[in-house]
Amino acid sequence: MQRPIDDTRQAPEPRLIVALDFDSGDAALAFARELDPAQCAVKVGFELFVVAGPGLVERLHALGFRVFLDLKFHDIPNTVAAACRAAARMDVWLVNLHASGGLAMMRAAHDAVRETNERTALLAVTVLTSSDQNTLEETGVQDSPDGQVRRLGRLAVQQAGLDGLVCSAREAEMLRGELGPQPRLVTPGIRLETDGGDDQKRVMTPERALRAGASAIVVGRPITRAADPTQAMRTIVARMEGVSPSEGSG
Repeated sequence: MQRPIDDTRQAPEPRLIVALDFDSGDAALAFARELDPAQCAVKVGFELFVVAGPGLVERLHALGFRVFLDLKFHDIPNTVAAACRAAARMDVWLVNLHASGGLAMMRAAHDAVRETNERTALLAVTVLTSSDQNTLEETGVQDSPDGQVRRLGRLAVQQAGLDGLVCSAREAEMLRGELGPQPRLVTPGIRLETDGGDDQKRVMTPERALRAGASAIVVGRPITRAADPTQAMRTIVARMEGVSPSEGSG
C-alpha cells in the first residue's frame, strides 16, 4: 500500500539513519517509538525484514519514518528488477543492491524503480564496510578497496544512472571527487570515539563522515546498544548539527 503524498517527505531529508537491528518486529517498533522521525530515518535490514515482513515497513511509515530497506539485492536482472519494483510499491525512501551484480542488473532495477515510484531512491553497495584488502583477495578481486569502490561507483552512478551509493565514509571524499555533488552517499560504519569497531573495519565518526561528503550516515549499535539510546541519538544529532550541509555534499 502506498503512503499519502502529504507525508514526512515534505520535510528536509534526515542525515541520520538509525539501523533497527532487532530480531523481532515488536522490538523494532518499541525502539522506533523512542526516536523522533523529524530527526532520523530508520533502516530495516535482512534479519528484521525476514521475521517481520512488509507489514513492519507500513507500521514504521505510520509512525512517520522514512525507511531505508537495506536488502542488498544481487541476482539476475529480471529478479532484482522485480524485487526493487516491489520495494518501490511499498514506498520506501531508499532501497539498495550490490553494484557487483553488474551493469545490466543495475539498469533493469533502475528502470523498474523509476517506472513505479519516483520517490524511491535506488542505491548501490560498492564494497561492504566489513571488507578489507584480504576480503577482496579471497574473492578474486586484486584491486584495493579504494580502486574497487571507484570502479563500482562509476558503474552504478555514471552508467546505470542510480541515485547514489552505500560506501564507507573513508571513501566519500574520493567518490565526491569522482562523481560530483549530486549522488547520495550513505555511509555505514559510523562510530563514536569510545566505540569499538565491532565487525566494521572501515569506520569514521559522524562529523568526519559528513565533512568527507556523506549525505547521510547509518548508525546502529552506538545507539541501539547504548545504556541510554535516546541520549545517544541526541548526542549524535547534536554533533551532526555542527556540520553544515555545505561542508559535506549533499
